[in-house]
Amino acid sequence: MTGKTKVAVLLSGRGSNFVALAEACARGEVPAEIVVVVSNRTDAPGLERARERGIPVTPIPGKGVPREVHEARVLAALQGAGAEWVCLAGYMRLLSEGFIASFRHRILNIHPALLPSFPGLEAQHQAWAYGVKVSGCTVHLVDAGCDTGPIVLQRAVPVLDDDTAESLADRILEQEHIAYPAALRLLLTRPWHVDGRRVLFT
Repeated sequence: MTGKTKVAVLLSGRGSNFVALAEACARGEVPAEIVVVVSNRTDAPGLERARERGIPVTPIPGKGVPREVHEARVLAALQGAGAEWVCLAGYMRLLSEGFIASFRHRILNIHPALLPSFPGLEAQHQAWAYGVKVSGCTVHLVDAGCDTGPIVLQRAVPVLDDDTAESLADRILEQEHIAYPAALRLLLTRPWHVDGRRVLFT
Protein backbone atom coordinates (compact mmCIF):
# COMPACT_ATOMS: atom_id res chain seq x y z
CA MET A 1 0.00 0.00 0.00
CA THR A 2 2.31 2.71 -1.29
CA GLY A 3 2.05 6.06 0.41
CA LYS A 4 0.42 4.73 3.56
CA THR A 5 2.15 4.87 6.92
CA LYS A 6 2.72 1.47 8.48
CA VAL A 7 1.20 1.27 11.95
CA ALA A 8 1.45 -1.40 14.64
CA VAL A 9 -1.22 -1.77 17.32
CA LEU A 10 -0.47 -3.06 20.81
CA LEU A 11 -3.44 -4.32 22.83
CA SER A 12 -4.26 -6.43 25.86
CA GLY A 13 -8.04 -6.82 25.68
CA ARG A 14 -11.05 -6.59 23.41
CA GLY A 15 -9.46 -4.16 20.97
CA SER A 16 -12.42 -1.87 20.26
CA ASN A 17 -10.12 1.09 19.63
CA PHE A 18 -8.04 -1.09 17.32
CA VAL A 19 -11.23 -1.83 15.36
CA ALA A 20 -12.02 1.90 15.16
CA LEU A 21 -8.54 2.56 13.78
CA ALA A 22 -8.68 -0.37 11.35
CA GLU A 23 -12.06 0.70 9.99
CA ALA A 24 -10.94 4.32 9.58
CA CYS A 25 -7.88 3.11 7.66
CA ALA A 26 -10.03 0.82 5.49
CA ARG A 27 -12.36 3.73 4.66
CA GLY A 28 -9.40 5.85 3.64
CA GLU A 29 -9.96 8.38 6.41
CA VAL A 30 -6.53 7.72 7.88
CA PRO A 31 -3.63 7.30 5.41
CA ALA A 32 -2.24 4.29 7.23
CA GLU A 33 -2.06 0.51 7.07
CA ILE A 34 -2.08 -1.60 10.21
CA VAL A 35 0.70 -4.10 9.56
CA VAL A 36 0.69 -6.07 12.82
CA VAL A 37 -1.27 -6.41 16.05
CA VAL A 38 0.76 -7.44 19.10
CA SER A 39 -0.65 -8.49 22.46
CA ASN A 40 0.93 -9.42 25.75
CA ARG A 41 -2.00 -11.80 26.27
CA THR A 42 -2.50 -14.80 24.02
CA ASP A 43 -6.24 -14.83 24.82
CA ALA A 44 -6.90 -11.15 24.07
CA PRO A 45 -10.15 -10.91 22.04
CA GLY A 46 -8.56 -8.15 19.97
CA LEU A 47 -6.29 -10.72 18.32
CA GLU A 48 -9.24 -12.52 16.81
CA ARG A 49 -10.71 -9.23 15.63
CA ALA A 50 -7.43 -8.59 13.82
CA ARG A 51 -7.40 -12.08 12.29
CA GLU A 52 -10.93 -11.51 10.99
CA ARG A 53 -9.58 -8.48 9.11
CA GLY A 54 -6.61 -10.34 7.69
CA ILE A 55 -4.13 -8.38 9.79
CA PRO A 56 -1.09 -10.33 11.06
CA VAL A 57 -1.08 -10.95 14.81
CA THR A 58 1.80 -11.69 17.14
CA PRO A 59 0.98 -12.76 20.71
CA ILE A 60 3.99 -12.14 22.94
CA PRO A 61 3.16 -13.27 26.50
CA GLY A 62 4.52 -10.91 29.12
CA LYS A 63 3.66 -12.69 32.35
CA GLY A 64 6.73 -13.98 34.17
CA VAL A 65 9.07 -12.57 31.53
CA PRO A 66 11.64 -9.88 32.39
CA ARG A 67 10.56 -6.52 31.04
CA GLU A 68 13.63 -6.04 28.89
CA VAL A 69 13.23 -9.49 27.32
CA HIS A 70 9.55 -8.93 26.59
CA GLU A 71 10.14 -5.48 25.12
CA ALA A 72 12.96 -6.78 22.93
CA ARG A 73 10.56 -9.38 21.51
CA VAL A 74 7.89 -6.75 20.89
CA LEU A 75 10.38 -4.41 19.21
CA ALA A 76 11.57 -7.23 17.00
CA ALA A 77 7.98 -7.91 15.91
CA LEU A 78 7.34 -4.24 15.16
CA GLN A 79 10.57 -3.83 13.24
CA GLY A 80 9.97 -7.07 11.36
CA ALA A 81 6.61 -5.71 10.20
CA GLY A 82 8.17 -2.42 9.15
CA ALA A 83 6.07 -0.40 11.60
CA GLU A 84 6.65 3.35 11.53
CA TRP A 85 4.11 4.28 14.22
CA VAL A 86 2.72 2.43 17.24
CA CYS A 87 -0.81 2.84 18.61
CA LEU A 88 -1.61 1.52 22.07
CA ALA A 89 -5.19 0.29 22.30
CA GLY A 90 -5.78 -0.87 25.84
CA TYR A 91 -2.20 -2.12 26.22
CA MET A 92 -1.79 -2.79 29.92
CA ARG A 93 1.96 -2.40 30.22
CA LEU A 94 4.09 0.67 30.75
CA LEU A 95 6.82 1.06 28.16
CA SER A 96 10.43 1.74 29.09
CA GLU A 97 12.37 4.82 28.02
CA GLY A 98 14.47 2.64 25.73
CA PHE A 99 11.43 1.27 23.95
CA ILE A 100 9.92 4.73 23.56
CA ALA A 101 13.19 6.09 22.17
CA SER A 102 12.94 3.57 19.33
CA PHE A 103 9.75 5.34 18.19
CA ARG A 104 10.33 8.86 19.47
CA HIS A 105 7.10 10.90 19.20
CA ARG A 106 5.60 8.06 17.16
CA ILE A 107 3.77 6.14 19.90
CA LEU A 108 0.15 7.12 20.58
CA ASN A 109 -2.17 6.18 23.42
CA ILE A 110 -5.80 6.90 24.19
CA HIS A 111 -6.99 7.41 27.75
CA PRO A 112 -10.64 7.50 28.90
CA ALA A 113 -10.43 10.78 30.83
CA LEU A 114 -9.45 14.39 30.25
CA LEU A 115 -5.80 14.28 31.23
CA PRO A 116 -4.07 15.31 33.40
CA SER A 117 -7.12 14.41 35.52
CA PHE A 118 -7.62 10.75 36.44
CA PRO A 119 -4.59 8.97 34.97
CA GLY A 120 -4.09 5.24 35.44
CA LEU A 121 -6.63 2.45 35.72
CA GLU A 122 -10.42 2.79 35.86
CA ALA A 123 -10.31 6.45 34.86
CA GLN A 124 -14.03 6.54 34.07
CA HIS A 125 -14.88 5.29 37.56
CA GLN A 126 -12.42 7.75 39.07
CA ALA A 127 -14.14 10.64 37.28
CA TRP A 128 -17.63 9.46 38.17
CA ALA A 129 -16.72 8.87 41.83
CA TYR A 130 -15.09 12.30 42.08
CA GLY A 131 -18.28 13.95 40.92
CA VAL A 132 -16.92 15.90 37.95
CA LYS A 133 -19.48 17.35 35.54
CA VAL A 134 -17.37 16.84 32.43
CA SER A 135 -15.09 13.96 31.51
CA GLY A 136 -13.98 12.60 28.16
CA CYS A 137 -10.97 11.07 26.45
CA THR A 138 -7.44 12.09 25.53
CA VAL A 139 -5.12 11.00 22.75
CA HIS A 140 -1.51 11.67 23.67
CA LEU A 141 2.02 10.90 22.63
CA VAL A 142 3.59 8.35 24.94
CA ASP A 143 6.47 9.09 27.28
CA ALA A 144 7.92 7.00 30.10
CA GLY A 145 5.29 8.14 32.61
CA CYS A 146 1.76 6.86 33.18
CA ASP A 147 -0.53 8.88 30.88
CA THR A 148 1.78 11.89 31.04
CA GLY A 149 2.80 12.45 27.40
CA PRO A 150 2.00 15.56 25.33
CA ILE A 151 -1.69 15.83 24.41
CA VAL A 152 -2.72 15.62 20.76
CA LEU A 153 -6.53 15.73 20.95
CA GLN A 154 -9.32 15.61 23.53
CA ARG A 155 -13.08 15.12 23.35
CA ALA A 156 -15.38 16.10 26.19
CA VAL A 157 -18.28 14.02 27.52
CA PRO A 158 -20.79 15.51 30.00
CA VAL A 159 -21.38 13.51 33.17
CA LEU A 160 -25.13 13.19 33.65
CA ASP A 161 -26.86 13.15 37.02
CA ASP A 162 -28.20 9.65 36.40
CA ASP A 163 -24.93 8.26 35.07
CA THR A 164 -23.32 5.20 36.55
CA ALA A 165 -19.62 4.58 36.10
CA GLU A 166 -20.56 2.02 33.46
CA SER A 167 -22.90 4.29 31.46
CA LEU A 168 -20.31 7.06 31.55
CA ALA A 169 -17.63 4.63 30.34
CA ASP A 170 -19.88 3.57 27.44
CA ARG A 171 -20.39 7.16 26.30
CA ILE A 172 -16.69 7.96 26.64
CA LEU A 173 -15.86 4.88 24.56
CA GLU A 174 -18.04 6.20 21.73
CA GLN A 175 -15.92 9.35 21.69
CA GLU A 176 -12.68 7.35 21.89
CA HIS A 177 -13.62 5.64 18.63
CA ILE A 178 -13.92 9.08 17.01
CA ALA A 179 -10.92 10.72 18.68
CA TYR A 180 -8.28 8.08 18.05
CA PRO A 181 -8.56 7.94 14.24
CA ALA A 182 -8.92 11.74 14.12
CA ALA A 183 -5.72 12.24 16.11
CA LEU A 184 -3.75 9.77 14.01
CA ARG A 185 -5.01 11.42 10.82
CA LEU A 186 -3.90 14.84 12.12
CA LEU A 187 -0.42 13.59 12.93
CA LEU A 188 -0.01 11.90 9.55
CA THR A 189 -1.41 14.69 7.39
CA ARG A 190 -0.49 17.96 9.09
CA PRO A 191 2.90 19.50 9.93
CA TRP A 192 3.40 19.47 13.71
CA HIS A 193 6.03 19.66 16.40
CA VAL A 194 6.33 19.23 20.14
CA ASP A 195 7.09 22.36 22.15
CA GLY A 196 7.57 21.38 25.78
CA ARG A 197 4.31 19.64 26.67
CA ARG A 198 2.39 21.04 23.71
CA VAL A 199 1.74 19.39 20.37
CA LEU A 200 1.44 22.26 17.89
CA PHE A 201 -0.03 21.90 14.40
CA THR A 202 0.88 24.37 11.67
